[in-house]
Amino acid sequence: MEQRKIGKSDIYTSALCLGAWAIGGGPWWGDSDDIQSIKAIQASIDSGINFIDTAPGYEWGHSEEVVGKAIKGRRDKVTISTKCGLWWKTDEGQPHYEQKGITVRRCLKPSTIRKEIEDSLRRIDTDYIDLYITHWQEKGEDATPIAETMDFLMNLKKEGKIRAIGASNTSIEDIREYSSHGQLDAIQERYTMLDRHLEPEYIKVCEELDISIMGYSTIEQGLLTGRITMDTVIDEQSFKNMLPWYKSGNRKKVLDLLDKWKPLCEKYDASLAQLVIAWTASQRGITFPIVGARKVKHAEENAASLKIDLSSDDLKRMRSDVEGLGEPE
Repeated sequence: MEQRKIGKSDIYTSALCLGAWAIGGGPWWGDSDDIQSIKAIQASIDSGINFIDTAPGYEWGHSEEVVGKAIKGRRDKVTISTKCGLWWKTDEGQPHYEQKGITVRRCLKPSTIRKEIEDSLRRIDTDYIDLYITHWQEKGEDATPIAETMDFLMNLKKEGKIRAIGASNTSIEDIREYSSHGQLDAIQERYTMLDRHLEPEYIKVCEELDISIMGYSTIEQGLLTGRITMDTVIDEQSFKNMLPWYKSGNRKKVLDLLDKWKPLCEKYDASLAQLVIAWTASQRGITFPIVGARKVKHAEENAASLKIDLSSDDLKRMRSDVEGLGEPE
């Protein structure tokens, strides 16, 4: 599989990243079979996807634990990114959301990050994290200054606990501020063919500063795979209910679009999911599309998507089609 560089670091890793959010399970994703998830992670690695993204916030660290079990004996073959900044052990930080009666807060203080990095290293069973990402940014007058957070993260690099620094769910101002206080190598932001808000300003800034972009929700939580239909019942606690494209009228527009792409699937001998992943990986500035998998067959299907070489005409046609959908109602 094609290898791409993470920012200005010396880390090269697979162009496709395995996202381990759903692997954590929990109310937003439903029950997850850990044994099956471990097999899916290992199948991803065997198929060439050696970049794995996780976080403590994915079901209270459970995702990190599953990833740790899956890569045991293979640590030198994978690039691991995990995160800090979603904190629930004290009342420090800014309230972000509640789940299971617990308030999760945005907190990027050095004192809490110190505890988070040690917990992540223990759960993943590793001595270092390749890419360490601030998960959500604090805002307002009481926010921890980015300079203070970045100074601490740079010290973690000196200690050898992390190799590169990233930031997620940012503003352009955040990106510039991080970069002015140290080496920011990546941002992780929502990017799907249905949500292209990174274009063009985020992409221009990241190109200017030599920062990689990791795009999450590549297949729109499954909607762009073709496996979701108008009859699919979404569990009331599912994260999918928070996405406007899952609403009935919007969903029908997407499904009608996917139906129009079936001849493209035949042309490239690809599934809809593979077509979407291949398109996303070909977009300017999107260094690493992130795609989840909890089953071996989906892991292998995802990996094979980057073997598809979409023609320039088909890339333009697909962009024109999705732009024609407009904004969700």
